[in-house]
Amino acid sequence: MYFTFFKRLLLIIAALGFVLIGCGKPESKAPEKKAGTAMDKTAAGVNKILIGHPACLSGKYAKAGEQALGGIEAAVDWVNNTYGGVMLGGKKVPLEYIYYDCESNKEAVTSLIGRLAMSDKVHVVFSPYSSGLTLRGAPVTEANKILYMDHGGASNAIFRQGFKYIVQTIGPATSYHQGTLDMIKATDPAAKKVALAYEDSEFAKMVMEGAREHAKKLGFEIVFERTYPKGVTDLTPLLSALKASNPDFILGGGHFEDGQLFNRQMADLDINTKSLSLIAAATLPAFYEALTSMAEGVMGPSHWEYGVKYSEAEAKKVGLQWIGPSQDEFVALFKKALGKDVIPDYHAAEAGAQVLAYTLAVEKSNSVHSETVRAALGDLTFMSFYGGWDVDDTGMQVGHTMVDVQWQNGKRVIVWPPEAQTGKPAYPMPTFAEKAQGKKAIPGM
Repeated sequence: MYFTFFKRLLLIIAALGFVLIGCGKPESKAPEKKAGTAMDKTAAGVNKILIGHPACLSGKYAKAGEQALGGIEAAVDWVNNTYGGVMLGGKKVPLEYIYYDCESNKEAVTSLIGRLAMSDKVHVVFSPYSSGLTLRGAPVTEANKILYMDHGGASNAIFRQGFKYIVQTIGPATSYHQGTLDMIKATDPAAKKVALAYEDSEFAKMVMEGAREHAKKLGFEIVFERTYPKGVTDLTPLLSALKASNPDFILGGGHFEDGQLFNRQMADLDINTKSLSLIAAATLPAFYEALTSMAEGVMGPSHWEYGVKYSEAEAKKVGLQWIGPSQDEFVALFKKALGKDVIPDYHAAEAGAQVLAYTLAVEKSNSVHSETVRAALGDLTFMSFYGGWDVDDTGMQVGHTMVDVQWQNGKRVIVWPPEAQTGKPAYPMPTFAEKAQGKKAIPGM
């Protein structure tokens, strides 16, 4: 009798093993949802949800890192004290934020992620700032099968590696100029010819790749397309060739220094166009301080700007779920977190929005198991003070729209998209001769 029972038990174990082997690995980039497995952490046994973060609090990304820390702490404060905690297993559970300074160093990122996963046993890891550091940490989270949320790495290359546990909050590089193209299409259907001139760097070339494809999709004619080297000190040859192509508008840039040079030498060569948008330069206050009137009417894309009009009412208009604090509530919580009277920038906003996305995904899946929450994130769409959320199968963010900022009368005005704008676009922008005479970029003038 004992032998018969034991034999039957072996057959059952063998059958279960066969079933598990037959399941194989999921075909999609995101891991398939697995509920009720032996490795799953049951919702009923979780009394707090741990967010781990190798934060850039020193080193070259310290400024962005401090903003991200403040944004995360602000959102955690809101979830715990205003929202009442995360609904999990039939009860409200608080978030706890654990972070260490990675010193903007790749080696520190990998060791700290290992510490957060193995020693602190966090439920999710938030990436450090920058594409390079985010990419460096991804293999470690993959090896530990832990959810990895990216708020600071915009490079599309991160999501072309086949990683299954990474999800992006910041928009990808290829999206930077898509909104600008949409705005010009809506504002001026007669505009047809676009010139593309970007720095020869991985990031800027990905922005150009996205601009090229979106321009073609919208029916624009690309009359000029060229890159210029990093550290360039003279753009005259490139801009002279660009001028000969007679574009209706120009998209380009790379970083602050070359963007400033681009604008200044366009003025020197009297290259006038209906619109000029430069990445990673035109949105900075220092851009206008350096160029003054020459910067009037110049635009630039940003992930988020203080003053955006994303709200619960806007979410309702477009049929999206809303979560989180209003913009002003977030700003107040951010200042409280840092203990400084500092306005948050997009680094803070995207990091804070990531906390909200994770909260909704845990509630949607009623789990903290990485694979289950990752699957829920893939199904999630919502709006927060940061804007929209939606990710594709690779985990790349496709629901967040960049906002376009334009210098108007010495001030930054959010001109696109309509649901975020604080003012109408000044289009076409004044000529450089008009700007030299004191004309400002003011809509309708």
